[in-house]
Amino acid sequence: MPSTKEQLSEKKSKRVRTLKGLILSGGKGSRLRPFTYTSAKQLVPIANKPVLFYTIEQLVECGITDIAIVVGDTADQIRAAVGDGSAFGASVEYIQQDAPLGIAHAVKIARDYMGETAFVLYLGDNFLLGGVKPFVDSFRENGANCQILLHPVKNPQAFGIAELVDGRVTRIVEKPASPPSNLAVIGVYMFDQHVFEAVERIKPSARGELEITDTIQYFIDKGLDVQAELLDRYWIDTGKMDDILEANRMVLQSLAPSNRGQVDERTRVYEPVILEKGARVVNSVLRGPLVIGEKTEIIDSYVGPFTTIDHHCRLKGVRVEGSIILENTSIEDIHWPIDRSLIGRHVTLRGGQAVGGSYSLTLGDHSEIGMPEG
Repeated sequence: MPSTKEQLSEKKSKRVRTLKGLILSGGKGSRLRPFTYTSAKQLVPIANKPVLFYTIEQLVECGITDIAIVVGDTADQIRAAVGDGSAFGASVEYIQQDAPLGIAHAVKIARDYMGETAFVLYLGDNFLLGGVKPFVDSFRENGANCQILLHPVKNPQAFGIAELVDGRVTRIVEKPASPPSNLAVIGVYMFDQHVFEAVERIKPSARGELEITDTIQYFIDKGLDVQAELLDRYWIDTGKMDDILEANRMVLQSLAPSNRGQVDERTRVYEPVILEKGARVVNSVLRGPLVIGEKTEIIDSYVGPFTTIDHHCRLKGVRVEGSIILENTSIEDIHWPIDRSLIGRHVTLRGGQAVGGSYSLTLGDHSEIGMPEG
């Protein structure tokens, strides 16, 4: 006869659930324009890796390898970047959302893919440093119908906010004028099959969308088990340029230095600096933390901390820090510092007399700017 400990272990193992993943990657990224006129916001890089890739990798780390991505107008870009998911150790399928009708609507159209399987819903523009594994492991085992993650915010009026009584979620309020707490519901949610009943029953909000906050409130009102966990790690919604730069800053601080490029004897390097294969640095100052991508040239320049430069770029005679520069971009002979900037792919930026101060730029792909010398 099995011992009490063995019986409890067996009971627990029976409750462990198989999970699927659902990633939302259909937003237009209007707050990142002009950058997102030509590029999906979920493909904006943090430390030279698209935000969306972190999301997929974190789900795979949790043992979730069956993943659906809900896509919209930028579907072709997302498909080209992610493919069938095999590069991540996953199997990825795509679900087209023809109009931005809300997060809960994206869940609704994923019903056939999910079947009766519980799943993790992850917004593809959210970034969570350190991943979600402990929270997903908890949901696998705790038998909850829904599990949400909460994070304290300084501006609760801008978020869906959880009201708690004795540690239990009693209400979710969307963008409240008088917030009941400062605990925002972030873009990682866990649901069982009851969610499909919820998204069928809720009504569109005033903005014409099926809201995920109303979905969670449906669970609460029906007496289903909604559990909440307070995040113990860095989280940000990368919807604005400042958010992207801040996330980039946080990731860079966690990276170890490495050098697979070439640095001449006149260059000074202040670690931590990552030089990718084929990168070349001549007569410059590199002050980490920063990343310089493959086959990028840095000549007669200062590249300061919290900067990432993607592959096949060329920087000559410039000073840049706290910025993200995407692939195949050329910046030469700029006589004023570039700071806190997001510069797209295939950009050409040249010239300009020194006028004092620094410039913060947001440049979309294929921009060309030439400024005359004074």
